[in-house]
Amino acid sequence: MIDSLILQQGSDWRAQAEVFDEIFFVFLALGTLVGTIVVAYTLWNVYKYRDDGSEPKEDFDAPEVGELPTGQGGPKAKKLFLSFGLSAIVVISLVVYAYGILLYVEEGPDSDEDNIEILVEGYQYGWDYEYPNGHSETGELIVPADTRIDISVTSRDVWHNFGSSELRIKSDAIPGDNNTNWFSVSSEEVQAQGGEATYTVECFELCGPGHSAMEGQITVIPEDEWESWYEGTGNESNVEGAASVNGAAYGGVSA
Repeated sequence: MIDSLILQQGSDWRAQAEVFDEIFFVFLALGTLVGTIVVAYTLWNVYKYRDDGSEPKEDFDAPEVGELPTGQGGPKAKKLFLSFGLSAIVVISLVVYAYGILLYVEEGPDSDEDNIEILVEGYQYGWDYEYPNGHSETGELIVPADTRIDISVTSRDVWHNFGSSELRIKSDAIPGDNNTNWFSVSSEEVQAQGGEATYTVECFELCGPGHSAMEGQITVIPEDEWESWYEGTGNESNVEGAASVNGAAYGGVSA
């Protein structure tokens, strides 16, 4: 299983990537267990009730194709209802578990004043990021570790879809609309990647001839390094001319 991106902070936050990995592992483990039991039980019955050429016992209640138990308390009826009962317990438990944990993904951990809100704007064919102080970056989103990053995703031209498979985030970028999402990366993960963790950003909505090249990057650095970088940004912007350059690279389409 992919190494978890665990965010250990006041309220024991967990990154979305770790939550989805946990759901996958639970369903995989339980599915494998149930499948093994069902297949083993089926093979055992195939062997036990095989036709060996001898006459069956007088009290043998042989199964028939399409037959349903009569509910009179016979052994076949008991096995069927036991199977239904166990299946219902497993399915209901998985639904309750998955629903509860997906609520965490949907709503995110409890908000506090340390959260960072960033506007993400897609265009043909790139991404602009606007920070709370008005500073903008193109192509690369730089954020601190151990912090919840709230993103508001929109588009200035056509439909796009902002996402990172590694962080398990994905949001539609629609002109005139804002979709919210969040992510977080732990300092442990940053250190594991050599002091700077990077994740690829892609567009998951076919948006034109340059769609396949519409990539960006999320860079996560230690919080103290990020604060030093952020203090020096002010209202400066690194997006000037980026839209026209990207547009020219793809047949003269500009944002």
